[in-house]
Amino acid sequence: MAYEPVWSADPEKLSKFEFVKLQKDGLDIIRTIIEKYALEGFDSIPAEELDLFKWAGVYQQKPRNGHFMMRVRINTGIMTSDQARAIAEIARLYGRGLIDVTTRQAVQFHWLTVENFPDIFRRLEAASLYSYEACGDCPRTIVGNPLAGIDKDELFDTTAIVEQLNDFFMLNRDFSNLPRKFKLSVSANYYNNGQAEINDLSFTPAVKIIDGKETAGFHVMVGGGLSAKPHLAQKLDVFVKPKEALKVAAGVVTLFRDYGYREKRHHARLKFLVADWGAEKFKEKLFEIIGELPSRGEDKTLGWQAAYFDGVHPQRQEGLSYVGLNVPVGRLNSDELIQLADLADSYGEGKIRTTMSQNIILSGIRDDKIPEFLQAPVLQRLSPEAKNFISRTVSCTGNEFCNLALVETKERAVSVAEYLDERLQLEEKLRIHFIGCPNGCGQKHVADIGLQGSLIKTPEGMVDAFDIAIGGTLGTGDQGPAAQFTRPLKGRVKGERVGPVLEQLITYYSEQRSETENFHSFVERVGIPVIQEQFTAILAAEA
Repeated sequence: MAYEPVWSADPEKLSKFEFVKLQKDGLDIIRTIIEKYALEGFDSIPAEELDLFKWAGVYQQKPRNGHFMMRVRINTGIMTSDQARAIAEIARLYGRGLIDVTTRQAVQFHWLTVENFPDIFRRLEAASLYSYEACGDCPRTIVGNPLAGIDKDELFDTTAIVEQLNDFFMLNRDFSNLPRKFKLSVSANYYNNGQAEINDLSFTPAVKIIDGKETAGFHVMVGGGLSAKPHLAQKLDVFVKPKEALKVAAGVVTLFRDYGYREKRHHARLKFLVADWGAEKFKEKLFEIIGELPSRGEDKTLGWQAAYFDGVHPQRQEGLSYVGLNVPVGRLNSDELIQLADLADSYGEGKIRTTMSQNIILSGIRDDKIPEFLQAPVLQRLSPEAKNFISRTVSCTGNEFCNLALVETKERAVSVAEYLDERLQLEEKLRIHFIGCPNGCGQKHVADIGLQGSLIKTPEGMVDAFDIAIGGTLGTGDQGPAAQFTRPLKGRVKGERVGPVLEQLITYYSEQRSETENFHSFVERVGIPVIQEQFTAILAAEA
């Protein structure tokens, strides 16, 4: 290590896994997988080594019988058509053709075996793709604006900055042993499609008068995160020029590495350090590392659109459009991705863009070619004009593959969305998010309606159920409403009754809302106690 692991001086404040990481850097597992475990097989892997597989972007899949999930970094969701084909081919060869788009713009494979990893790594690297550090206690996939470079609503193009940050952090052993994962967001889009408030470090668009000239750059937020104890990121009183983004990011990660908590894994994210220090102390400690920065300028964030882009939209480039496609709960197959890659080459600029809403964008399509493009057979399922509820339903992996999830989520989410689309006519597109455990990969905390998997005891035994929370949103800049996590409603709903219960709850909203109210505004005006009373009545009628 090029740095001194100052935290190791007090072993009483280290969790068991911290000692494992001190003995072997997580990045070393990549070579060990290739040279040892791929040859000797799954049964040769010690349990503590399996925990390090995360640095290769790999988790054990449920059940723990030798199959793995692999996550591939797609920073801010932008990949080439050839990269998409490489992903599709890996899924076809080794992952039963299954591909998931995640809420952090990455893609995931399932059903992989350790024997296949060397060839998978080779295929990814040949396409300039990597699974390395897509998981683990390190800087993860960088999220941000999937429209970077073509966006009419961005202050400037962040593509080069993201590439610089990715190249600096990936495989950098100075930052490969953090207390826990580190999530970074970069976006200059006016509508917060980098989901700034729920990341460890976020760069958002801003301007400031410097030396008499308006300078475009970033504001900075730190300490956001979800899981069982969600925190909204706090604003630092700094303005960052684009060329200084790397310096700031390296400084923030250094603070996390050296001062972050390592005693308990569930209390090790940056959000806990920021909550204890406060934004002002954090800024002062950051300045000790990188030097002082100017104070905040003018915030250019105007609103939040929840990273949805469905339909046909004009690009910054005259005569070109992008088309946002719905990928139901983020799941597609190899054949579909290959067809999208072919469309990207035939009609577009040869790029495919993934979103934090688990959807896909094809860009650079000539306006006069749009009608022909929209006739492509693959767009019958991956539609730019999906029905309201299926177009806004998000789901984590669920217990189909995840060892932490209590319930199945993806099929349930699709069935609920289809049920609601059949029965409700609502102009507003409500965002409904399903998660299978408290970790919150499906980001239920920022949904209009968030559902968290649980279990309920019945005379026939334990059955799937869901706890419901409502009214989540992210912020809209300095002048707009503040971000707000969902707030729970008391009462657990059996999985098979989620659709009918939500139908009644949404009908109540539809009947009681004012003409201009969205769901979050309605919850704020009416209040949780009133909605709880209605929800309790719905559940009583269900009993």
